[in-house]
Amino acid sequence: MATILAVHAHPDDIEHLAAGALAILAARGHAIRIATLTAGECGSAQTDLSETARIRKAEAAAAAALIGADYRCADLADLGVFNDDASRRAVTELIRWAAPDIVLAASPADYHPDHEAASQLTRDACFAASVPNYRTGAAAALAAIPHLYFMDPIGGRDREGRRIVPDFGADIEAGFAMKQAMLSAHVSQADWVARQHGVADHLGSMEAWSRRRGRDFGRPLAEGFRQYSHEPYPKTPALQDLLGEALLTAAS
Repeated sequence: MATILAVHAHPDDIEHLAAGALAILAARGHAIRIATLTAGECGSAQTDLSETARIRKAEAAAAAALIGADYRCADLADLGVFNDDASRRAVTELIRWAAPDIVLAASPADYHPDHEAASQLTRDACFAASVPNYRTGAAAALAAIPHLYFMDPIGGRDREGRRIVPDFGADIEAGFAMKQAMLSAHVSQADWVARQHGVADHLGSMEAWSRRRGRDFGRPLAEGFRQYSHEPYPKTPALQDLLGEALLTAAS
């Protein structure tokens, strides 16, 4: 059995982009960890920063619990995620806490600055996590760099609208009901997404994107992933092997 850590910037990002695959892997007995770098505390027009953070973290923990996953937040500032030393140490500590075989990270190109910074931080923290003299906190250094993968960006495009093509996909039909349940746990997001993004139905938006990515692979529902395998990150297809019959190749 493997341990998989999914890391993104805000509560509900992972549910939009990778919860189907995580649900399938959890059902097969793999250990899942979910982490966000912020509590999404800027994402409300009704509650202040501290109350919004409390609500959003509780929702994230409830969503993770649906698949038996542990949740942790790095408590970096919402709209204040930057690739600096203090933040890298915080993310490295998260990765050491999870002790993952596989890390799923935010896309390097996305519409939100926190998403792009979270991707860089997670990439670099995967490298730092196995360096014993890079001190971060209570968690021990890892024995090796974990396998690293990037999720899709929101809507499958970068901030200039260019398409991001995944290396492979996960057929999430078997995990889609759980993906819906996990996103539904983020109750406080509905009003904010409607206000800030003009999306009246964030559950419907997630389903539309999952079906759009599914069409790229000739399946009803899918999630896309890219492997980061530059030196010295692992190159073997760890996530692809775990997906097994749910693995989809040759996106159009």
